[in-house]
Amino acid sequence: MTLGRIKVIWLLLIILGVSACQSTATKPSFTNSLLLAEPEPTSQRSQMVIARYTHILYKAPLSDDEKAELLFQRGIAYDAIGLTSLARLDYVEALKLKPDMAAAYNSVGVHHIQQGNYLQAYEAFDSTLDINPEYHFALLNRGIALYYAGRAELASADTAAFLEKDKSDPYRVLWNFITENKVDPVAAASELAAHRQRLDESNWATSIVDFYLGNIDEKTVIASLLKEVNSQAELNNRLCEAYFYLGKYHAARGNQMIAANYFKLSLSTNVHEYVEHKYARIELGNLRSQSTNTP
Repeated sequence: MTLGRIKVIWLLLIILGVSACQSTATKPSFTNSLLLAEPEPTSQRSQMVIARYTHILYKAPLSDDEKAELLFQRGIAYDAIGLTSLARLDYVEALKLKPDMAAAYNSVGVHHIQQGNYLQAYEAFDSTLDINPEYHFALLNRGIALYYAGRAELASADTAAFLEKDKSDPYRVLWNFITENKVDPVAAASELAAHRQRLDESNWATSIVDFYLGNIDEKTVIASLLKEVNSQAELNNRLCEAYFYLGKYHAARGNQMIAANYFKLSLSTNVHEYVEHKYARIELGNLRSQSTNTP
């Protein structure tokens, strides 16, 4: 395996965040070997895209449809570097010019989830699917919105429908399990084991499903994401995902300190465009609202 210029630091992290009144017999410690990669730098490509599209929008004679497309693409570039407010403004302006832009409604909906505006998020994803029923990621995003709003049964219906589109995708299996686990943990575990049989073995994220099933440990998950990694960016992408789902695993078991640290590690990658990065901050907020001991 060639890591090229990847700068990886293997270290043993021992997070001492558990209060003195908590028993080490019932509270697992955060002592796994973790990978820390350089946070993703601000994308020069995204900055150049923003500059180029801004110039065209101000200087070129464009139709409303052309302006809408450029605004949408500039919004994606803003999102990629974490400038969410500017991204949201571009998506909204694009929809004013082209109200049938399904992808823009989906992006607006994701921003509403991050702000906790769940009713507006549902409406945005409904609009996406009304315009383009084949825009399947709106099913996932609507399911996530319902999940964070505490409507787990409706959420699981959406994530199950999303999973039906590709049963070999471990990420779809994970989100379906996460939502169904809120409804019926026993049934969710049984379905997870059944879905595992159809997963793509070449996809490194299948190891996360194996971890959820108790077949491997966290150290093995971290080791698996190194396979066939050829760039720092690719490593960061995988770390962002892995640490988010490890955080979800521990949050579901009440290991709040461990979960919080995993979500922070996911955020530290700076992979702003990934849903795992977008929702890690929501997860941290939820943990803090549940316990004053969560930093």
